[in-house]
Amino acid sequence: MNPDFPAKRRQAGMTLIEVLVSMLIFSFGFLGLIGMQARAVQVSMDSEDRSRAALLANDIVSAMWSQKTLSLSSTVVSDWQARVINQAASGLPGASGTVGAPDANGIVTVTITWRAPSRKSGEPDSQYITQVLMP
Repeated sequence: MNPDFPAKRRQAGMTLIEVLVSMLIFSFGFLGLIGMQARAVQVSMDSEDRSRAALLANDIVSAMWSQKTLSLSSTVVSDWQARVINQAASGLPGASGTVGAPDANGIVTVTITWRAPSRKSGEPDSQYITQVLMP
C-alpha cells in the first residue's frame, strides 16, 4: 500500500470548498460594483437636474438684465414658469419656479424647486436658489 494515500484521502473535496468560497467572495464584490454603479447613475441624474435648474434660473436673470429691470411682466414670468415645469423642453420633474419681488436692498431671489423621481417620499425636494442685484 502507498504511504501517501491517507494524506490524499484527507484532502478530498478541499478544492471544491475553495472554489465555492472564491465564488462567494466574487459574488459579494460583484454586488458591490452593481450598487456603486446604481449610486453613480443616481448622482449623475441629480447633477443633470441641478445643471438644468441653473440654466433655467440663468434664463430669467438674463431677461432681467436684457430689460434692465428687476420687475418683469407677469407674462415673461409665467412663460418662464411654464418652461420650468415642462419636462419635454428641458424642464424639471415636479418643478416650480418663483421670482421674488425686490427687497429693500434691490435683491431679487429666484427659486426653483423640483422632486426627482428617484427621491424617497420622506426626503425633501431639491432646490436651486440664486439672487440677482442690478447694478
